[in-house]
Amino acid sequence: MAGTRIRKVGTQKEFDSVVDDYITQGYHIMSQGEKTTMLRKNSWGSGAGHLFTALLTIWWTLGIGNAIYAIASHFMAEKVLVRISTEAEAK
Repeated sequence: MAGTRIRKVGTQKEFDSVVDDYITQGYHIMSQGEKTTMLRKNSWGSGAGHLFTALLTIWWTLGIGNAIYAIASHFMAEKVLVRISTEAEAK
């Protein structure tokens, strides 16, 4: 599904602000270092996706299809790497 996006910031204050903004938008921290933080979107799939999966598979899988859809949506959700870039990297 989605790959990893990289968000570069210039200062520690901007770094903290961006990480806080992503957390507010529903992301959670996977790993965090001094100059980098990896975040992943908290997603278990959309309501429409679950309804569609249920309509197609509920009779044969008794809900297991929806569970697989939820797990796949969670682990393949969008990831963002926020990092502080130095002037040397910008050149």
